[in-house]
Amino acid sequence: MNFEEHTKQQNNADRISVDLKTSEQHIKEIFANCQDIIYERFHFGPSYEGSAAMIYCAPLTQEMDGGQLNSALQDLVPESGDMESIQIENIREFFERRSSAFQSYELLTAYNEITEAVLDGYAILIFDGWDKVVSLDAGSVERRQVEEPTSEAVVNGPREGMVEQLDKNIALIRLRLRTPDLKIEMYQAGTLTKTRFLVGYVDGKVDPSVLAELKKRLEGADKVDALDTNYIREFVEDSVYSPFSQYRVTERPDVAVGSLLEGKIILMADGTTSAMICPTFFTELFQSAEDYYQRPVISTLIRFLRIAAFFIALTLPSLYIALSNFHPELIPTTLLLKILDTREGIPFPAFIEAVIMQFFFELLREAGIRLPRPIGSAVSIVGCLIIGEASIRAGIASPIMIIIISLTGMASFSMPQYELAIALRILLFPLMVLAFMWGGFGLMIGYILIFLHLATLRTLGKPFFSPIAPMRMMQMLDVFVRVPTKLRMRAAAKAKRAADLNTAKE
Repeated sequence: MNFEEHTKQQNNADRISVDLKTSEQHIKEIFANCQDIIYERFHFGPSYEGSAAMIYCAPLTQEMDGGQLNSALQDLVPESGDMESIQIENIREFFERRSSAFQSYELLTAYNEITEAVLDGYAILIFDGWDKVVSLDAGSVERRQVEEPTSEAVVNGPREGMVEQLDKNIALIRLRLRTPDLKIEMYQAGTLTKTRFLVGYVDGKVDPSVLAELKKRLEGADKVDALDTNYIREFVEDSVYSPFSQYRVTERPDVAVGSLLEGKIILMADGTTSAMICPTFFTELFQSAEDYYQRPVISTLIRFLRIAAFFIALTLPSLYIALSNFHPELIPTTLLLKILDTREGIPFPAFIEAVIMQFFFELLREAGIRLPRPIGSAVSIVGCLIIGEASIRAGIASPIMIIIISLTGMASFSMPQYELAIALRILLFPLMVLAFMWGGFGLMIGYILIFLHLATLRTLGKPFFSPIAPMRMMQMLDVFVRVPTKLRMRAAAKAKRAADLNTAKE
C-alpha cells in the first residue's frame, strides 16, 4: 500500500458515521474522563422519531439545553411549521444549500474537526442519518478588554494596548493600516496547545529575502507547544546565546504598524499581549514610540540621554574598579582623597564590594518584580534604603559604591527596551572581572569583544549592528537624531530612486 492509499484510508476511517450512536460513542471515547464536555439529545420529525445530539464544552460555551436547540431548529427551518414535520432531508437541504440567519455555522465531516471545534468553543449538532455535523459558534469565555499597556506607557500618543485575543489584535492593526498590502499569514504551533500565530508584513515594503528566511526558520515551530511568541523566538533568532535580543517586543498596535511601514515583520500568537518585531537592529533598541509623538529637538535630546545611560549602565562599576585599583592618577586629587576617606575601614577590595552590592541590588529588583504590585515597589524602595544605610554603618560598603550601584541601576531602567536592559545586566559582571584583573587594558578588551560580537551578529541574515557596521549613511539619519518627517520622506524617496536605478542597470 502506497502513502496516498494509506492517507486516503485514514481519512475515510476518520469520517463521521451516518449512525448517530456510532458517532456519539466515538466522540465520547475521544473525550473520555472529560466531565466538562456535555452531551444532550433531542428529537424531531413524525412522532419525534428523528434523533439528534448536541455536544459542547460547558466552560467555553454559552448555557444551552435541548429545548433551546429545538427552538433554534424551528427558526432554522421555518417553513416546516412544527417539529413533527421536520425531516432529515429538510435539515440537510437547509444547511447545505442555504445560509442561516439564526447563527453562523460550518459543516464538518471528520471527527478530528469535531474535536477542534468543541475545544474552540463551538456547539456541535449531530443528526441521525447524516454524515455531516453542524458547528455553531457559541463561545462565551470572558476576555480582557483593550486597555493601556503598562510596560510601554507614553505621555503623548494613543493608549490602546494589545490583548490576549489574536483576532482583536489583528483588528487593532487593520484599523491603523487600511490597505490590502498588509498580509496576514496564519500558522499553528504545537500538537497539544494548537496555538494560532501569525506572520504579518506589508507587501512592497518587506524585503523578500528576509521574509523567505523567516518562513524557512518557522518550519519546525509547528511541533512546539507554544503559549507565547517568545516560544518561537529560538526559531527566529540567529544566536540564542547572545546577550542581545535580535527582536523587539511591543504591546502597542501603533508601534507594530510603524514597524510594518518600515518593512519589518511581526509575529503574534493567540493568548499573548505582545507582538515580536523582526528583524531588529541594535540602534532600534534605543528608540521609543514616544519619540515620534514629540518635537524632533526633544526626542533627539532624550535619545542622547539614553545613549549616555547605556554607557553608564554598562561601564560605571567596572570603570570605578579600574580607576581605583590601577589608575588612581586619573582621578582628581580632591575626589581621590574623598574616596579614600570613605573607603577607610572597608574590609573588601573595590571589586568584591561592587559584586556584593550589585548582587543585592539585582536581588531587590527581582523581588520587586515578583511580589504583588501594591507591595513590590514598597519593598524595593525600602529594601534599597535600609540595606544601603545599614551597609555603610556596618562598614561593609562605602558611600561612593552605593552611589555608583544606584546610578547604574537608574541608567538601566531608562532603556526603552527591557531586552536591552537585561543584556546590560549580563555584561556588567564580566566587565567588572576584566577591570579587576587588568584595569583599563581589561576594559578595552571587553569593549572590543562586545563590539566584535555586535559587528558579527546577524538578525534574519542582516547585520545586527547596521547601519553603524556596515556604515550606511542614508539610514543613519534616524539613529542618533530624531529627523523631522519631511527630511525622512525625502531621504526615503532618494534611496528608492537609487535602488530603482541600480535595478534598471542590472
